[in-house]
Amino acid sequence: MNAKFTETVKKSEARSDKTVAESAYKLLRADLLRGQFEPATRLRLNELQARYGLGLSPIREALLLLTSEGLVAAEGQRGFSVAPVSLADLIDLTRMRRLVETVALTESIERGDDEWEVGVMSAFHRLSRTPMPSSANDVDAVMKWEEKHRAFHNSLIAACGSPWLLRFHTQLVDHTERYRQARLFSPTRKLLGSENEHQAIMTAVLARNKGEACRLAEDHIQRTADAVGQWLASESIE
Repeated sequence: MNAKFTETVKKSEARSDKTVAESAYKLLRADLLRGQFEPATRLRLNELQARYGLGLSPIREALLLLTSEGLVAAEGQRGFSVAPVSLADLIDLTRMRRLVETVALTESIERGDDEWEVGVMSAFHRLSRTPMPSSANDVDAVMKWEEKHRAFHNSLIAACGSPWLLRFHTQLVDHTERYRQARLFSPTRKLLGSENEHQAIMTAVLARNKGEACRLAEDHIQRTADAVGQWLASESIE
């Protein structure tokens, strides 16, 4: 009886440790993607413990997971830092996102049904009803708009039928958004977004015009990348 009780306690503690580690991972990852830490900044364990109110082990485990995703850089014995940004990385990232998104969009247009079309229109409606933040300093408004913006783009490729393609797309978008948010550290920061562009993409998608939809989506991705690239160049970040 005692052995069984001990085993139950151990399993419960293991689940608890896993839950805490997952919480640390989600909290830290969200802050990295929202640009709460400047690129290349040292991530000190004691400061992260105080920030999230969590222990050393879950914080370290979260950092190791985020290192494998490329959001955090391990510095050997020196600890961890936020992954740096560079113009070369942005160019490569943008090229790969354009490739993956156009493949996913093409397949989604080919496979999508009426329910998918409704999902696209609903996502666009929610995005169009969400006001563009008047300032990059309004963090809550920025995050709300970014959430609706991402949901719209996800809806466009939702019918592609490939979990791996969607997984790759999510990873690329995560890193793209990190660059967008990193740009907000600039004193000349500006918000990017165009409802007209989104509506044009939706119209082409619903018309099943694969060529036009892909062209518009690529232009949309590239326009944002060009603006971020100009910021990187102005900051002399190579």
